[in-house]
Amino acid sequence: MTDSSTLLTPRQQTALLALARHAIRERVRGTVGVSPLPHDPVFQQPGAPFVTLTKEGALRGCIGFIQATQPLAEAVRHCAMAAAVSDPRFPPVRPEELPLLRVEISLLSPLRRVENLDTIRVGIHGLLVSQGGRRGLLLPQVATEYGWDRDAFLSHTCLKAGLPEDAWRRGAEIHAFTVLLMSDDRPVEEPTR
Repeated sequence: MTDSSTLLTPRQQTALLALARHAIRERVRGTVGVSPLPHDPVFQQPGAPFVTLTKEGALRGCIGFIQATQPLAEAVRHCAMAAAVSDPRFPPVRPEELPLLRVEISLLSPLRRVENLDTIRVGIHGLLVSQGGRRGLLLPQVATEYGWDRDAFLSHTCLKAGLPEDAWRRGAEIHAFTVLLMSDDRPVEEPTR
């Protein structure tokens, strides 16, 4: 389950993280549209990113695309801004929070339907569970962070979808994917001195 679009150089990964930080600052400060998108041809290829924001180690926002429908740079920019102000679980990020925020980008591989649960590798695969018009997605790093085994990961993904935790045992459709994880320790905005 590999995808050549996830093979980005360290320089390209750094550029995407910088783009995400800049987009967050633009959106939170109300200056959207100031920065041009990077010109690297790789960034013009379709990509399915999730942008996760954390504040002092706690989740502060996460928005993404399940399928690659937009050029990667545009998708990262969109998801970064949306994670800052449109995640319904959190209030919009305030300007004073910017020095406390860290960005993580997860670039998803294409989804693969899971026919055999034994093929799911915790910490390697992310999951998408769907049934009856509901769906929930958890990135692979979530299972690792919480120390879940495969069954717990499946149950929590069902709960994220608003389904019973055992829906994965009762006909829910399960898809798996891998991610290229990009992160660094740089804050969204350097603190003022």
